[in-house]
Amino acid sequence: MNDKRIYSFLGLAMKGGKIASGEFQVEHAVKSGTAALVIVTEDASENTRKKFGNMCEYYRTPICYFGKMEELGTAIGKAFRASLAVTDENMAKAIAKQMNE
Repeated sequence: MNDKRIYSFLGLAMKGGKIASGEFQVEHAVKSGTAALVIVTEDASENTRKKFGNMCEYYRTPICYFGKMEELGTAIGKAFRASLAVTDENMAKAIAKQMNE
């Protein structure tokens, strides 16, 4: 049930223009300080997981590992995505709350 809610929140954030998706956009959002939450899929490559894990630790950006690439992409109306960044603070808090329940 929570998974559906999380994907719904991500879809709303995408419609509101509060999502950076794809490796380069997510990296830019983290480094520029606009990323409030980074989501990396559980089936992302080890290299991708390590890269974003280290980057988020360095820039003190919250990160979570959630879902599958195809589901994450579908939720935001794109092809499969291994990573995305939520750039809205309130939406990021709502998504993180759902993930922790």
